[in-house]
Amino acid sequence: MDRAERSSDSSMEELAALVETAGGEVIVTLIQNRPSPDPRSFIGDGKVAEMKELIALHDCDLAVFDNELSPSQMRVLSEDLGIKVLDRSGLILDIFAQRARTREGKLQVELAQYQYLLPRLTGMWTHLVRQTASGGSSPIGTRGPGETQLETDRRHIRRKIQALQTSLSEVRKQRSTQRSLRLKNRLPLVALIGYTNAGKSTLLNTLTESSIPANDRLFDTLDPTTRRFPLAPGQEILLSDTVGFIRKLPTHLVEAFKATLEELKYADVLLHVIDLSNPEWEEQAEVVDSLVRQLGAEQTPCLRVFNKCDLYVGILPHGEDVVCISAKTGEGADVLTERLSAMLRDGVHETELLLPYADAGVLDVLRREAQILSTEYEDLGIRVRANLSSELCGRYRQFIPGWTEPREEWE
Repeated sequence: MDRAERSSDSSMEELAALVETAGGEVIVTLIQNRPSPDPRSFIGDGKVAEMKELIALHDCDLAVFDNELSPSQMRVLSEDLGIKVLDRSGLILDIFAQRARTREGKLQVELAQYQYLLPRLTGMWTHLVRQTASGGSSPIGTRGPGETQLETDRRHIRRKIQALQTSLSEVRKQRSTQRSLRLKNRLPLVALIGYTNAGKSTLLNTLTESSIPANDRLFDTLDPTTRRFPLAPGQEILLSDTVGFIRKLPTHLVEAFKATLEELKYADVLLHVIDLSNPEWEEQAEVVDSLVRQLGAEQTPCLRVFNKCDLYVGILPHGEDVVCISAKTGEGADVLTERLSAMLRDGVHETELLLPYADAGVLDVLRREAQILSTEYEDLGIRVRANLSSELCGRYRQFIPGWTEPREEWE
C-alpha cells in the first residue's frame, strides 16, 4: 500500500473528527498492521472477528474505514459484521451532502455520490433505506440523491450521471462568462486555499469584515464565497474562499468539483492558508500542493499564509513568499495585504497617458484590458491614469508623456 494511503494515529483522529462532523459518535478505534490489505475483507479474518465482538459489546450500528474499500470488500464486511460499513470516501460524501447549499454545490455532490454508488450496487439492497436530500434523520452515509431498491438500477444511475454532467457543463459555461466579465473589468482574483479547518473563512471575514459562518469543524465551507476587497487605494480585488482539501480526498469528488476548483487556474494569486498550530502542518500543506498540481494550477503565484501563529511556540516560518498571521485576532493582516498588493503590482505599472481625441478609441481598449484610475478631458486630449501591464505600456508608449525607449547596456 502506498505510504500516503496508510493509516496512522493522526489520520484516525481526523477520521474520528469526520464521523463527529457527520453527526456520529466514535466508540472504538482500531488500527490493523498488515504489509498489504487483505483482498477479501481488507483487514483479515482475525480483525473481523475482533470487530464483531466489539460491535456486539458496544451495540454499534456503523463501521467506518479510513481507506477506500472496493465494492466486494464493502459487501463482505457488511455481511460478516452485520452492520452498515462505510469507507472514508463515503463519509466525506455524506458530509458534503449535508453542507451543500447552492444548486451548483448540490449538483456536484449528487454527481460524486452517484459515481461512488454505481460500482457498489450489487449486494447493497439489504441495507439501503429511502434517502432524503436534506439529510434529516437518515443514518450517516445515506444522505444525498436518494434511491430505493425498486427505483434504482445501473441504467437509471448512468442516465442520472449523464444528466448531472450536462447540468454541470452549463455551470462551467456560466463560470466562463463570469470569468470573461471579470477579465473585462480587470478585477484580480485571489483564491484562498488550504487544508480543511485551516482558517480560510475566518481570514476572509477578517480581511473583508464579512460575517461568513466560520466554525471549528471540518468542511464548514463547501460552496465558494467571493467578496470584493479594497486591497489598497486604487487596487480592488476579488477574494474567494474555496472548499478545504483533505488527505485521501475521493478522486470522483475532485472531478465533480472541478467546475468550482478550476477557478484556481484562473486566479491571479493563491493564498495557501496553513494551520501552523497543527503538528502535521507540513503533511497537510503537501496534500494541498498535490491537489493544486492535480488541478493544473501549480504555475499560479502562491503566497503561504501561516495561520494561528498566536498558538505556535518556536521560530516562525519566514521567507519571500511566507506571511505569519492570526486570522482570529487580526495579527499580521496588514503585512499580508502589503505583500499581496506587491505581488499583484509585479509587472503592472501605474502610468499616465495623454490620448489625442483622434485616438480616443484607445480608452475603450484600456477599459477592457487595464484598471482605469482616473480620466480627465483637457484641451490637448484625454489624460488617463491607469495600472498597465508591461505589454500595454509598450503598445501605447507613444501616448505616455516623456516616454523614451529603454536602451540595452551595449547601446
